Amino acid sequence: MSKKSQPSLADELKTYVVPFRYDGTGDFHLKSHKTNERGGLDKEGATRIIEANRRRLNDFQEKLYAQDRWSLLLIFQGMDAAGKDSAIKSVFEGVNPQGCEVTSFKQPSAKELDHDFLWRSMVALPERGRIGIFNRSYYEECLVVRVHQEILDRQKLPPQLVTKNIWKERFEDISAIERYLARNGTVILKFFLNVSKEEQRERFLERLEEPAKNWKFSMADIGERALWAKYQAAYQDMIRHTASQAAPWIVVPADHKWFARVVIGSTIVSALDRLDLHFPKVDKADRSEFAKVREALLAEGGAKKQGA
Repeated sequence: MSKKSQPSLADELKTYVVPFRYDGTGDFHLKSHKTNERGGLDKEGATRIIEANRRRLNDFQEKLYAQDRWSLLLIFQGMDAAGKDSAIKSVFEGVNPQGCEVTSFKQPSAKELDHDFLWRSMVALPERGRIGIFNRSYYEECLVVRVHQEILDRQKLPPQLVTKNIWKERFEDISAIERYLARNGTVILKFFLNVSKEEQRERFLERLEEPAKNWKFSMADIGERALWAKYQAAYQDMIRHTASQAAPWIVVPADHKWFARVVIGSTIVSALDRLDLHFPKVDKADRSEFAKVREALLAEGGAKKQGA
């Protein structure tokens, strides 16, 4: 009688991945995605999954680096106080920092404005064997720039190229570059941390009331909050037009930070599990050389003992 095959890691974690993954198939409506979803978990159960995913991610990262074939690009987007920074810190706790690089994209510099809108992101892409984490990304060019169109005026584009189709064109450009990257071995996962306006209010109040968190607060955050509806519309349009099987969006319920970390970690390890990562195998010739080196090292140790 044959033994039942063990479920894959992706099967084990699909409850925390599949409901939140959008790859461009079917319609997308942001309002249909709950921000306070818990996935049937409590905080204690979530903590166990988070810790297990950290161990898995550490193992996968070592193999990814050693195999040196794939790279992983993780993009984090969300409204202010959605929890991007803390999610990155939590999910990657214990992972070798030499194999990861976090890039935070702030207001473009004068040099960056002298290039196309994708340039500064392209030079920060992860090498093979590495994990690149974008804390905000080129998607800001379809979000904050869309909401604040005066920023577009500062980007030095020829006026005849700034038409009513510019956002559609940027979606096309982004989708094309992501398709190109995927065809060259970069696995792309995009996380939108979907926080409610009420939860954002609570987090802003916490930043104001706790001295250790005062530095996180900016008056500009309140100005952006007043544009909530415009941002939600921009996010919906962006996700709808740039999600694909090669570069899906994960709409992460972010009102409960612990569940957001379950979804993010589960998505990453599930994707890495599908890559069949393994440490490079040593051929017979190398093994023969290793045996000789081992004998020489052992003999060296014996000689030292005799001379002691």
